[in-house]
Amino acid sequence: MPQYKTVLSLALIIVLLAEFAAIMGIFSEGGEGSYEFTSLHKQKVMIYGRGVYKDMPAEMAPQGIAQDYVTLFLGIPLLLIALIGAQKGNARSRLLLGGVLLYFLVTYLFWLTMAAFNDLFLVYVVITSLSFFSFLLVLLHLPPRKVKATFVNPIPRGAAGIFLIVSAVLVASMWLSRLLPPLIRGTVPAELYHLTTMIVQGLDLALFLPIALISGVLLYRKNHWGYLFAPIYLVFLAMLMTALLAKLAYMHIEGYPSPVGVYSLIGLLWAGSVYFSVTCLKGTR
Repeated sequence: MPQYKTVLSLALIIVLLAEFAAIMGIFSEGGEGSYEFTSLHKQKVMIYGRGVYKDMPAEMAPQGIAQDYVTLFLGIPLLLIALIGAQKGNARSRLLLGGVLLYFLVTYLFWLTMAAFNDLFLVYVVITSLSFFSFLLVLLHLPPRKVKATFVNPIPRGAAGIFLIVSAVLVASMWLSRLLPPLIRGTVPAELYHLTTMIVQGLDLALFLPIALISGVLLYRKNHWGYLFAPIYLVFLAMLMTALLAKLAYMHIEGYPSPVGVYSLIGLLWAGSVYFSVTCLKGTR
């Protein structure tokens, strides 16, 4: 179909730029090394001081490098695999493509808003833009009723819907537990670092968690929109949780261990999202 040829062209540019950005993030050197910085909110922040992420906090830069590895060795290969199947009219591949494109969109949207300005800024801009329009093209040409009709094999529809609902509530509760106490006390969260506001928590609570919640409800109720949104979101969530696990591991190597509860929550979300995304995709014709 013509729109998928357009998506192919856009996605191949995403592949090239994302590969370049990931390699630069992993292997770039230079800089004067770590140093202390006083943020807008008078917090003492240790800055990484090396490579592309040299102006980011020492706790955040390793997370960027870890996600670059995931993008390079998981995101890009999955995007190419999904593109090949989507060109052949495979519904499973088109749902996979939607989820992978959403991963690229969210990843580079966060780098645009969170990462300190660096040499890759315009690369982030282009990847975010191309990911958004590619994702929109894929979504607009997946009619929900036709998508539902492709699910000819049994899937754990109810369990997958409940998983999305519960995961959204759990993550929202975790973010609110970090946001409400400082708001009540009139202080700022400890995790603010160099930022002026809580970007991840804000976007999650405003956009991505409601999408997960609504997708779960729609799938649980057998609504045709649920059969479209839920598999795409589950693929995205599986990739995002893989990136978060990689970030936690890389931070541990760098000497920033996370609480056991964080590992447990991310691990459960990863296992659930991988299982349900695979089973939902296998249910399509």
